[in-house]
Amino acid sequence: MDSGPLPVHLAVRQCINTLSTSRDITEVTEALRTAGRYLSGTEDDPPACQREEFARAHYTKLLQFLISNLNAHWLELLTPEQHMDLWVSLFLNGPPDQVLLVLLDCVNSCSMSSGLERGLDVLEYFLQRGRLSALLWATCQGPPPANSPQLRDTLLSRLVALPDLLANRLQEHTRPAFQPLHYYPLLARELSVALERTCQALRDGVDCSLCFVAQLLGKACVQGHGKEMFGVLVPRLSALTQSDFVWKRVCWQLVESVPDRWMEGVVSGLVQTVDGSAALSRLLGNVVLKNKKAQFVITNKLLLLQYKYKTPMLQSLLGYLAQDSGRRPLLIQVLKALCGTWSSCSSVKHSPIEQQLYISKALLICLGLLRDSEVLEHREELLQCMLSGMQCHLDSSIPRVHHLGKVVGESLSARLDPGGTRLQFQYELDTETKELLSLLSPPPAHQQPPETLPPDSRTEPAPKSPSSEREEGKAGVPAARPIKQHSSDSELDSDDELTPYDMTRDGELGGALAPRYIRDCLEALTSSEDPGKVEVSLGAAEGLIKKNPAATREVSVELVKVLLHLEDRFNTQGFLRLRQRAMVSLTVTDTLAVTGYLTTEFYSLNYSLRQRLDILEVLALAAQDLSQPTSANSAPSKHKPPPLIQPVSTETAPDLQGTAQHWRRVVDQRIESKTRRFGKGAPRTGSSAAPSRFAPVAGCFFFPLLRNYDRPQVTFDLLGSDHLVLGRLVHTLGVLMYFAVNAPVATQMGKALLDFVWAIRYHTDPVVRQGVLFAVSAVLLSVPNERMFSELSDEMLEARAWLGDVAEADPDADCRGLAGQSLLLLEKILKKSIGSPSLGPNDQALQL
Repeated sequence: MDSGPLPVHLAVRQCINTLSTSRDITEVTEALRTAGRYLSGTEDDPPACQREEFARAHYTKLLQFLISNLNAHWLELLTPEQHMDLWVSLFLNGPPDQVLLVLLDCVNSCSMSSGLERGLDVLEYFLQRGRLSALLWATCQGPPPANSPQLRDTLLSRLVALPDLLANRLQEHTRPAFQPLHYYPLLARELSVALERTCQALRDGVDCSLCFVAQLLGKACVQGHGKEMFGVLVPRLSALTQSDFVWKRVCWQLVESVPDRWMEGVVSGLVQTVDGSAALSRLLGNVVLKNKKAQFVITNKLLLLQYKYKTPMLQSLLGYLAQDSGRRPLLIQVLKALCGTWSSCSSVKHSPIEQQLYISKALLICLGLLRDSEVLEHREELLQCMLSGMQCHLDSSIPRVHHLGKVVGESLSARLDPGGTRLQFQYELDTETKELLSLLSPPPAHQQPPETLPPDSRTEPAPKSPSSEREEGKAGVPAARPIKQHSSDSELDSDDELTPYDMTRDGELGGALAPRYIRDCLEALTSSEDPGKVEVSLGAAEGLIKKNPAATREVSVELVKVLLHLEDRFNTQGFLRLRQRAMVSLTVTDTLAVTGYLTTEFYSLNYSLRQRLDILEVLALAAQDLSQPTSANSAPSKHKPPPLIQPVSTETAPDLQGTAQHWRRVVDQRIESKTRRFGKGAPRTGSSAAPSRFAPVAGCFFFPLLRNYDRPQVTFDLLGSDHLVLGRLVHTLGVLMYFAVNAPVATQMGKALLDFVWAIRYHTDPVVRQGVLFAVSAVLLSVPNERMFSELSDEMLEARAWLGDVAEADPDADCRGLAGQSLLLLEKILKKSIGSPSLGPNDQALQL
């Protein structure tokens, strides 16, 4: 009969009984020393089999007894040295997994007292003395035991959530060592120590398992602590894997052992932290080929679904795929997926501009990583992507998307056909464009890509696009050529002795004279072939229109027709501005006739989109001019009736008038010099009220533009492909609505505008949706509150719900901002109208 376990059992029971009943400090210290012998390995200690039995069957029971007696009287009798050597050592020398679980249970079960403080002291010693690395190393030795999965899961959860568990229990009394900013870097350092001991064991021929460590890393990352973990792990692992193949194998096995449910957190954390594709390849290995979850995260989620990462991360990720021949097929797969997304019209319309920029950067980086043979192999697919993608981007009404299509299309053309004909566009070389063009030449694999290049860095300049070379060629000024010195005597004559005449102040002769009458201006713009005459006539048109309104009204329609169809044949400086100002002056001068012509021609045939946009701009600017009050000096003087008593004219009595003005001036000066004022503010000029010139004609501007919007024509489909004009039309109607404030027809205009925009509020083009939101804001600002709640209450109810949906779920950031502003404006109007007795049931429901 084996009696081996009996002495250990009796010894542990005797120690517990002594600590429970004895009041003699000598007996207590002897009992603690006896229990501590089972945790050390000296010659006088019990044999190994008894120590193993103690750790397996009796250690947890002893720890639980010690924790339950944290307030025992004998603890206060121990000296500091005895406290550390006899009592604290029982927690620091035993199996660390059991100690950690018992200590955390103690924290959760004990109330705030000195005993809890002793338990927290021991837990802090446990973390500071490297017991976490001993715990992790114990899990790495050999295969994991098959009979303790529940214990391992509990230990894993407690390790990862230790700061949360302690914070929930201690609240504001949580110590700094237990806070996330201190604990997770400590956990990462202890994990690094465990990996180092694993590498040494592998060199000695000992098998190890990284399953528990990989699960710990994965769970910490998925709970949001990957930044703190990888901030410590990545620099050390990147340095150790440069020359040590064992470390590479350990890192690869660590990542591959992460469970699929936590793989995304580990991979994305590594990709964000590692600098350079070479270091990322050393740490990840071929996990993208071995694990389907990692492959989905790297090739789809980080590139197509998320767009929050910076350009260096994209370069590291795509460079990682390009570094190994086994991973290059995935690079081609990623390139095709990026091409499909970039060339999708639906993606261009519904994706935020930030995501489109992110995908464009990834596409250009992939192109730069391709070999020439790979480009030639997939040239047809890339060419089709370029053509369809450029069409979608160039059709967009958002300037930034339009610009993005030009840059990427030009880069694609240059990469697909380096020696042939390339696409060339004119665009501004801003910071974003320069960054996109630089992505075609990736940094070397051994060089870490910096976040931002300093201005004085000695790196090679980014490749210039064809358009940038053209712009530099145009902007560059050739240097003055030196005059050739001729030494031949035959070329010297007497003309060298003549003094040259100073012609620096000479002006150009023969310039065309500006017309003095509006009909002469019309004739010059219609039939003249002289560039100078056309230029001066166009420049003088606005002044002639304002100078003689009566003569202008006789030819207003004919002149605006000529201006609308006028082309810049002679490259006139400021042509568009001069033509627009002349048309605006015509509209202000002869409002009814010119407005009727422009609104009718807007829906007519054989007009370009540019001309239709010009009509809308002229109407908006004319409405702005008409809505401004007339000047106080000119308006009253024109319509002031002559006085009944005429003053004495200067021709009949010059001496009398001069004398009167002289003595009055002298008297005023004397009074002013002898007057003392304690405070003198700025002189106040009273503003005279004047009727709005736009209010009587607002309907003539507004309602004809709503007449034929739903009738498609051969060259003009407002509700179809011409969404740029539709967005500008909605915006112009909103401008007209805004300038019609306090007009009698404002309520009818607001109702008609809401009916019109309600049908297109879910348009796919964000420019149209922005125009709709602007129009709704204009209605809220222009329609009187009492009329809005009495006649537009149903529309306001629907608009309020729709604005809330747009502010939350619209993919365009500008639309969300406009919807939020409109919603705040509506809420402000509702607060002002609360308590009004004229509100109906619908209006009260709108307030609710």
